Order: sequence, then C-alpha cells, then structure tokens
Amino acid sequence: MPRRKHPAVESIGLSACKGAPAMNDTLFFYILIAVAVLLYARRLLIARSIITYTPGEVEEKLLNDRNIVLLDVRTKREWDSGHIKSAHHIPLQELGRRFDELEKHKNKEIVCYCQTGNRSTTAAVRLKRLGFTTAHMKGGIAEWNFRNLR
Repeated sequence: MPRRKHPAVESIGLSACKGAPAMNDTLFFYILIAVAVLLYARRLLIARSIITYTPGEVEEKLLNDRNIVLLDVRTKREWDSGHIKSAHHIPLQELGRRFDELEKHKNKEIVCYCQTGNRSTTAAVRLKRLGFTTAHMKGGIAEWNFRNLR
C-alpha cells in the first residue's frame, strides 16, 4: 500500500522531493566551491612568493648582476612608445606560446615589468609555474620613467 502524505503537507503542496535539489546536486555544489577556493588560494600563495623590486632596485641589479633578464610584457604599441633598453619583449597575451624563447634564461632571474605592475605579476606567476625564477617590478615603466631611470 502506498504511503500517504500527512494532510498538512498535502494541503499546502509540500513534498520532501518536490522542488528540492537532490543531495548529489548539493554535494557537487560544495565540492565545486571547495575546488574554486583551493585554486584561488594556490594562486594567491604563488603570487605572494613572487619577489617584488622597486625600479631603483631593478636598475641596480641591471648594472651589477649578469644573471638577470628584464622582460617587458606590455603590448607592441606600448613597447614601441618606449621601453627599458636591455629588456626583452613578449606581450603577456603571447607568453603562453612564446615562453620557449626564455628557456635559455632558465638559470637567470627574470624580472617582469609592464605599465603599472599588474600584468607583470601575472606574467611572473605564469613563468614561475613553468619553473623559472621570477620577480616583478613594482609600479612598472610608469614608475621607472617617473624616477628618470635609465
């Protein structure tokens, strides 16, 4: 004999299964949230492990350290408007398919810079994941130019 619903439940149309998400859907949702949090935490930890140099420190390293490579990750248009003399240029959006150009510098520290410092942090994180030793220049070329560095 089929089980009858309680009259109160039947009268207002409530059911344990009707319209309620399945337990599997809820579990999947929580697992998805947990994975997203873990991925974000991993990225944050990697980003915090990136060394940050001031433009003055980068200038000093360029003068005194042969084991440093300066990488400009700005667009071609930005690069053409002016760049640091000894820098290599690989735009951030091309870094994924051109990182092999940096393989010969794997034993050196790659200091990334952009216009203000945001894209360079992203580039440094990407390169660090690929096994490079990386840093980024705080304030980017805007700060470099403001300080009249060469």
